[in-house]
Amino acid sequence: MIHLPFRFLSAQSSQSESVSSETPFSTHKKTSRVNWILGLLCAGWAGTLIGCSTSDTVSTLGDWTVKSELEGVARFGAASFVSGNIAYMGTGADASNNRLKDFWAYDPSRNAWTQKADFGGAARNIGVGFAVGTKGYIGTGINANGDRLKDFWEYNTATNTWKQVTDFGGTARQAAVAFTIGTKGYVGTGFDGNYLKDIWSYDPTANAWTKVASYGGSKRMGAVAFVINNKAYVGTGNNNAIVQKDWYEYDPAQDLWTQKADFTTDQSTIARSNGIGFSINGLGYIVTGDGTTATKDVWEYNPSTDTWATRGVFEGATRSYGVGFAIGSKGYVTTGRNGTSPLDDLWDFDPTVAQVQ
Repeated sequence: MIHLPFRFLSAQSSQSESVSSETPFSTHKKTSRVNWILGLLCAGWAGTLIGCSTSDTVSTLGDWTVKSELEGVARFGAASFVSGNIAYMGTGADASNNRLKDFWAYDPSRNAWTQKADFGGAARNIGVGFAVGTKGYIGTGINANGDRLKDFWEYNTATNTWKQVTDFGGTARQAAVAFTIGTKGYVGTGFDGNYLKDIWSYDPTANAWTKVASYGGSKRMGAVAFVINNKAYVGTGNNNAIVQKDWYEYDPAQDLWTQKADFTTDQSTIARSNGIGFSINGLGYIVTGDGTTATKDVWEYNPSTDTWATRGVFEGATRSYGVGFAIGSKGYVTTGRNGTSPLDDLWDFDPTVAQVQ
């Protein structure tokens, strides 16, 4: 049996940005049919695909697959965390900007969502989440009255229950970043009426917040963060509506921020706000968000070389205020807002598989 070493993807409407299942026999676009037929002809004529391609086909590693959409309402500005091999997500705002507090778990092994106990605090959006062990934490954000918040809540994955913990140590804020290193969670940057750069660590054992070294770059909101080898990497976001291009590494052992290489002119589209970051197998990824251009490009960061490389394009609708996480060897993107329309789709990302455009 001959196995084609690539997939042809069905084109998506630039108007509807609708989600469709991926299949080589898609009839959404004539070009998809033509590409598929050409692939079969090449296989039949030569027995292999060596030297056979179409002039407009570009292959690169990094492929997306549509998965089961969230069973709750479409939303943007949700918060999430991962415990074990399960992702948890809740809060956010719907199409009418109503704040939400429903809470969901996604199991990639079953490709299924399960509704859990509602978030314990007030409904909100643009908050943050992180996990330490079997406990998850969600806090900050904006409530239905437009008030910024600083309360924090702990979710017990074993008992499906919430309890309030000590309020966040900094000011009430929105659009902060959060990450976990070891046994502590970290929250910082964001907007409290002013742009911010302070960083705070949370110790669940002591139920206490401690201010650590402030972010090494400029103040910002809507940044992204991911963790690789017990070091956090934080960047992008905006400061006074200007998207940022600096990039910093945080070492909690030294409580030290180290500036890494700025984005170059060729990497200008990395700069964005309200995007998504996650890490897989020692590499970090940034996707979606608001930028100077539509941000469907996928960027991969290698901390050992302090360099960036493109990894194809996100195959769902463009979006900001989405949720991203990694489980095992795959990354995931879900929800968010396309223009004024909230989303409920879910996509997984495999950086080892070639994407053909």
